[in-house]
Amino acid sequence: MKNWKWTLPVGLLAIVAIALWFEPAFADKLSDAIAKAPVGAEPGQIPADPNAPKGFLGIPGSPVVNPILAFCWAVWVGWIFSTVGAFGGVMAGVGHMSVFGFGNYAGSFKKTAPDLGKIVTDSIKASNQFLVGLSAAISSFNYLKMKRLVLPLAITLGLGSLIGAWLAQELSAGKLDFKSYQGYFGLFVLLLGAWLLYETTPAGQAKKQTAKKAAQAFEAAAKKQAAGESLDAANVGLHITQFTLSTCAFTFYGVPFRFNPLVPFLGGIVISAVAAFLGVGGGFLLVPFLTSVTQLPMYLAAGTSALAVLVSMVTSIITLLSKGTPIEWHFIGLEMLGIAVGSFVGPMTSKYFSDVWLKRLFIVLSAYVGIGYLLAGFFNFKIPGV
Repeated sequence: MKNWKWTLPVGLLAIVAIALWFEPAFADKLSDAIAKAPVGAEPGQIPADPNAPKGFLGIPGSPVVNPILAFCWAVWVGWIFSTVGAFGGVMAGVGHMSVFGFGNYAGSFKKTAPDLGKIVTDSIKASNQFLVGLSAAISSFNYLKMKRLVLPLAITLGLGSLIGAWLAQELSAGKLDFKSYQGYFGLFVLLLGAWLLYETTPAGQAKKQTAKKAAQAFEAAAKKQAAGESLDAANVGLHITQFTLSTCAFTFYGVPFRFNPLVPFLGGIVISAVAAFLGVGGGFLLVPFLTSVTQLPMYLAAGTSALAVLVSMVTSIITLLSKGTPIEWHFIGLEMLGIAVGSFVGPMTSKYFSDVWLKRLFIVLSAYVGIGYLLAGFFNFKIPGV
């Protein structure tokens, strides 16, 4: 546990060192793409005026973001990811694509300068992952201290995530235009919302009695602690009772859980591959996987998915950097400050929200974002807010 305090700074320094190593490749790749873009004042063109404002990635005429808006949105991203263990990457994507206008800008180059559009799209993906990666690191540390992270489960998920994230970025980096990316992004988020909606039905709830008991036990213990009542130490928090290649068993507030580690390992490969392709954390798929397949309550799923997401994000970011994907460092640095604030607040506030309330919030966000991006990406039809 004591060594964990060095994990975040060492990891960040390692990523920065890798980024500096590939910096010449970033500059050359972006400069070449800008040089090939047509010059003019229309969408999909680079301004002829040499004094035109330089925004995202230092490209003349690209969107310029208000720093206060960027910071506040990052706080929201950090809070929602650290609270439910998911949706941070989706919200980061909504911010970068819709709120800040990077999506429309990348999409404008589809016909005029496709290489530049794909570079901006990959940079959006990497920017999402930097935010989620930091939030995942902070959340993992906090949940581990609170004994709300199933470490053996997170490790098996993480090993699978490492393979999936590397494979997805190797196959997709530099090949996806923004409109296709946006459409697939919306499709997966919409399917997620549909699945979560099913889980709130009687049929879905009937399959999750263990998670329900654990959630009720945790909520009851939190109320007793708030009232100053003493609790039996043996039934408080998380206790690992067995961990082998074929079996992992633990208790959470007295409720027993058991699963085969091979299942989350394979799930981690598939989920991480999908998430890396979309440029998000994967928590929006990992949390439903954990709450459905292993029947974890949301209070455990959030922390456990965070560590697996961290592994996936680091792998995906390094792979994108190795492909020459440029990063807007000043912008990302400001957003990461907001992520840090939201990520520290999230775990401390999550106990005040019920398991059902968190899932309903998830469903509403999934439906609106999913439908919006699906229509915009595949049918060029926009709805307000996305």
